This record gives sequence, C-alpha cells and structure tokens, in this order.
Amino acid sequence: MRRLIASAWVIARRDYTATVFSRIFLLFLLGPLFPILFGIVFGAIGSNSEGPPPRPVVAVATDPASTGALLAARAKLASRLGDDALPDLVAASGGDAPRLLQGQVSYAAVLTGSLADPHITLSGRAPGSTVDDLSLLLDTARATAALGRSAPPPVALPERRVAASPADETHDRVALARAGQTALFFLIVLLAGMSLSTFIEEKSNKVIEVLAAAVPVDAIFLGKLAGMLAISLTGVAVWGVMGVGVVLTLFPTLFAHAAVPAVGWPAFVALALLYFVASYLLLGAVFLGLGSQAGSPREIQVLAMPATMIQLLLFGFASAGVAHPEGWVAKAAAIFPWSSPLAMLARAAERPALWPHLLALGWQIVWLVLALRAAAGLFRRAVLKSGGGRRWWRSAARA
Repeated sequence: MRRLIASAWVIARRDYTATVFSRIFLLFLLGPLFPILFGIVFGAIGSNSEGPPPRPVVAVATDPASTGALLAARAKLASRLGDDALPDLVAASGGDAPRLLQGQVSYAAVLTGSLADPHITLSGRAPGSTVDDLSLLLDTARATAALGRSAPPPVALPERRVAASPADETHDRVALARAGQTALFFLIVLLAGMSLSTFIEEKSNKVIEVLAAAVPVDAIFLGKLAGMLAISLTGVAVWGVMGVGVVLTLFPTLFAHAAVPAVGWPAFVALALLYFVASYLLLGAVFLGLGSQAGSPREIQVLAMPATMIQLLLFGFASAGVAHPEGWVAKAAAIFPWSSPLAMLARAAERPALWPHLLALGWQIVWLVLALRAAAGLFRRAVLKSGGGRRWWRSAARA
C-alpha cells in the first residue's frame, strides 16, 4: 500500500507541475470567461436595440386651476408608485385636440375640459392603460380639490418584517438546490472530460510501458486521477475567488437576501466541495478507463460526445427528484453512485440531517475504488497485453 501511494504521488505531482506551471494553463483559466463576456456583449447590444418603451406624454389643455391640480396629483402618486408608472403630463396651450395630436410633439392623448367635466382624445399609438392612468390622476385631483386643507397627510406605514412562511422557505430551498446542482454539473462537464486524453501522451511516446514496468498499474491510474483532480481544484479555486469578488463588488447585498440551505452555509459549502471531488473522481475513473483504451486523438474525439451525454443523463436523473426529496426518484438518484453527488447536494439544501451525507460519501468511495480497479484491470488486459497495441473493442470485434 505504501508503494502504491508513493508511486501515485510521484505521478500526480509530475502531471500537476507539468500542467499548472505551463503557459497554456493561463488560457485554460480564461476559457470560462469568454462565454460570460459574449453574453455581456450581446446582452448590451440587445438592450440598446430594444430599449424600454418611452412613457406616454399627455397634453393637458384645461383651465389653469385644473392643470395645476392634475400636475400636483401626478407628483403625489409618483412619489409612491414611481415616476415610470404614470404618463407624463404637459401643459398645452388652448386649441382643439386633433390639432395638438397632429402637431410637432408626439402626444399619446389630449385631456380637455375641466376636473368636473373632462374629455380625453387618444392617438392611434396610445397604450391601452392611458385611460385608466388618467382616471386615477383625475380621481386624486378631484379628491384633493374637494377636501382642500382638510385632506389628511400621506400615510406613513411602519415597516416590520417576519420570517418567511414554510411554503416560501421550501420554494427558496428548492431553487437553491437546483442552482447548486447546475453549478456542480457545469464544473464537472467543464473539467471531467479532460480525463479522456490523459494517457494519449504516454502512449504516443511509449512512456506507458516504462511506467507499467516501474510501478503498479493501479498506481498509474490513481496518480493520474489525483493529478487531474488537483488541477481542477486549482481552476475552481481561481474561478471561485474571482466570482465572489465580482459579486461582492457589483452586487454587495446579493448574499444577504439569498436563501439559507437547510444544513447551513458552512456545511453546505463544505459538502459542495466534497461532492465535487466525489463526482469528479467517479466520472474521472470511468473516463480514465475509457480514454486509456484509445490510441489516437481521433478516438478521444469519438468518445467525447458519449461522455457528455452520460453526464447530461446523470444531471437529468438527479434533478428529477429535487422537488420531492423523499420520493423514490430522489432516493434512487442518491443511491446510484454516479448521480449520488448531484442528488445529495440538492438534499443538503432541502433537509437538515447530516448523517445521510456521511453514508453517501462512504458509498461513493467504495464505488470509486471499484471503478479504479476495473479501469486498471481492463487497461492491464486489453492494452498492455502483447506490447499494448490491442484495445478491448478491437479484441471483441476479432472474437
């Protein structure tokens, strides 16, 4: 066992230093930023081309007293409802409504008459809510004019907040569970596929025979997988620090209003890290075994799409039980080893118990050992047999 761990450590350290301390790793770290930048650029273009519709402008061609009352009523309502909730009022000189609507200024409507007997004329492009908005303004102006000085002052309601209802808390935690699953799935899809091409370099320059003769095959697989995990954790750490820094700078109150997971934030973050490691190792062991059978980059490209489809199926299986964490779908996803990290991370957001996570992590470790032993055994029989030139699918075809 000591020789196995020491050999795996040497291989993992070699892969880590050769990758992280290279110039290409900087491009790897910048890779996820390009979709974000594209989204920001295209979002800005779309917002500029399709800006919010302008507020309608209404010409008020009434007597001076009625015009003043309407302007005062709009200012009072705008202080509570917001300036965008009401149309703009512009005092216009006397004249008939059609002439004002066909003039240089684009009015949505013209209000004539007085507070006691108002008349409205709409243009063809006036929004459908213009009549209701003007009716609200007229009602407020009439009530203020009728009450005069006896009108009560604006109501100042004292603000008091209570804890959210259980239904709202459940809904927020379901949303948090889905967000955690999506983030974990995105990272795994982004990083786990690199395990497919780990053996290509060693097999192309015949280093794999030297490694197989010097150290156990199990140590090769364990070292390769540990090295890839360390590289991925380095990337996740850099992205995490950058993401938290951007959020705290641009949205400083975002975390204050976020839903609290059932196990609490410290335990949830720790479990998210553990389940990322478990999911990466489980999928990486399978991909490492499949990639070790390939002899060229073309075969790696052929295996890339099925590997991505497998991850999509696992994500769909795990996310199907998020809304019902005690249902059979959620329990089946938690039991199946390769979907268990995704399902259990969602459970951490919805249920406060911690002992199921200890069982799940132990269960995933058992299957990780089995997957590594199976991948190493398949590599030993199919690749290293007779000089390492035959792969398992070619052997099956010939049989």
